[in-house]
Amino acid sequence: MDRMPARRSHAVSTEARSCWVTAPGCAEIRVGPVVEPGPGEVIVRALHSGISRGTELLVYRGQVPPSEFDRMRAPFQEGDFPAPVKYGYASVGVVEQGPAELLDRHVFCLHPHQTRYRVPTDAVHVLPEGVPPARAVLTANMETAVNALWDAAPRVGDRIAVVGGGVVGLLVAWLAARMPGCEVELIDTHAGRRTVVEQLGARFASPAAARPDADIVIHASGNPDGLALALGLAAFEATVLEMSWYGSQPVSLRLGEAFHARRLVLKSSQVGQVATAQRARWSHRRRLTLALQLLREPVLDALITDNAPFDELPQVLERLARGAPDTLCQRIDYP
Repeated sequence: MDRMPARRSHAVSTEARSCWVTAPGCAEIRVGPVVEPGPGEVIVRALHSGISRGTELLVYRGQVPPSEFDRMRAPFQEGDFPAPVKYGYASVGVVEQGPAELLDRHVFCLHPHQTRYRVPTDAVHVLPEGVPPARAVLTANMETAVNALWDAAPRVGDRIAVVGGGVVGLLVAWLAARMPGCEVELIDTHAGRRTVVEQLGARFASPAAARPDADIVIHASGNPDGLALALGLAAFEATVLEMSWYGSQPVSLRLGEAFHARRLVLKSSQVGQVATAQRARWSHRRRLTLALQLLREPVLDALITDNAPFDELPQVLERLARGAPDTLCQRIDYP
């Protein structure tokens, strides 16, 4: 006879705490039940989660446009935009209940900030050997960076400019700098980014000192001024890849200058779909598995600059929404 998967015995329901955006610019911790898992499900106890400085703060500020309410839903999101809504997608935890092969394994899950949660087994991704749980909060950002490089399609020896030194921009620069012969320059207004940029193998430059005539320019600053700079740095028939998502913020560009004469390509990149060139062979799960494997490099710990306990998450969101220019990845640690 086949053996049934081992499951730990717990009460039928346990409490969990989660973070909800209750109104634009306001968040709170709420308590709710976690139901016993059924067949094909697991219970995960969260250890860490990461905050997206881009999308999550747009959600926190209530800046998701109504036209994007459905497309911007995160896996396991509860509530609806603009609020109240439980949002987030970078959770790392340990499996407490479920199939024997997953018990006590460290996993990544695209789940909002919550202390415990029940999800299907195929929603969790076991961390590879050599990837500590505290670093795995970068998984969603790494997946976004991988997709961007696929969209940009750099070639050996290209001169690549990355505008914007947030977590995603830095990961893009790190990946690009590992390509043979590529010269990678990251441009940011914050001079304090220089140290981490150089640790990642790229060159740092201020906007005024940025090198022109790049073969590929990747924009990830989230600021329309950065996109204007990106267009100005692009060489003849170069591609400018736009990674920033502006929510309901209007963006104005001066396309009457060299945009047409240089025959530039302005292309969007968004992680919701696997890049076109890879889509026939790569599933979302295969892409996320690759992102996890790439996180084996200890140098990437430099991107996690801040940590705070889960109970302080509403205050952390408020602080990040005010600016916090020295913060790269904000990690949340769970009791």
